[in-house]
Amino acid sequence: MDWKSAIKGFEAYLMLERSMSKNSIKAYIADVEKLASYVSASTESRPDSLTKKEADQFLGFLHEVGIGARSQARILSGLKAFYKYLILENAVTKSPLELIEGPKLAKKLPIVLHQEEIDAMIATIDLSQPQGHRNKAIIEVLYACGLRVTELVNLKLSNFYDELGYVQVIGKNNKERVVPIADYSIKVVRQYTDNDRKQLDIKEGYSDFVFLNRRGKSISRVMVFNIVKQLARDAGIDKNISPHTFRHSFATHLVEGGADLRAVQQMLGHESILTTELYTHLDTDYLRYTLENFLPSFGNNSPVVSH
Repeated sequence: MDWKSAIKGFEAYLMLERSMSKNSIKAYIADVEKLASYVSASTESRPDSLTKKEADQFLGFLHEVGIGARSQARILSGLKAFYKYLILENAVTKSPLELIEGPKLAKKLPIVLHQEEIDAMIATIDLSQPQGHRNKAIIEVLYACGLRVTELVNLKLSNFYDELGYVQVIGKNNKERVVPIADYSIKVVRQYTDNDRKQLDIKEGYSDFVFLNRRGKSISRVMVFNIVKQLARDAGIDKNISPHTFRHSFATHLVEGGADLRAVQQMLGHESILTTELYTHLDTDYLRYTLENFLPSFGNNSPVVSH
């Protein structure tokens, strides 16, 4: 099996067997192609002839050209998945990457918005302008439901169960989950669907999508990023935020409020509760940061005011 045919088979496996998103598949394939290009430059290489030494040299090369530790770890994960596929196909009997450990990664806590900052962003939206109600609904749903941006752009009108107070979300690997949504958030969405959205010439195949662009088609992930960035600038927020920041804020505020970690895990759609546990650390560090930076006499028996 040569690299080209192995990569083609791996791509089909990721799509059909793993049901991965197009973006994830593209990233995995690009990682394997990097390895194939590196080893093929100096030898007649095939996937089943790769040695641990060559794999180590490839990872060293990634470091030399300035690829960061986090990206190196992601590439190594993709390569290990590739060799797991080859083992399943009986193309190899053992992975040369099996004993290779990724670089040590510092735990990086995500950026979180205060409730006041979220309110400030929403306050900058001019509801008299086209797409004003849409943009407000986007921010409201991102924060109120803790959605990933891909989940948001694929959200359907038929996913909303207003009377029951929940939204059906299609997450990673097409896994469905149910997320509660507050009456106020539903009201904001309906203000959009009853106003801005009704003025659009909705194209065929897009009538059930909640968030549409001016051409009557589903809004793109890039457009959501741009909307969030612009609203942050308008509100004078200098944090490097993205749509995912609202997901982090959603989870952090729930944990701060004493929500059960298992419930938060289910609402976020995390496969492992270890991922959700990040927000317990974030909660502690966030509170300490707030006290140290906004309560100068912290540590000197100063009163702590809850927020």
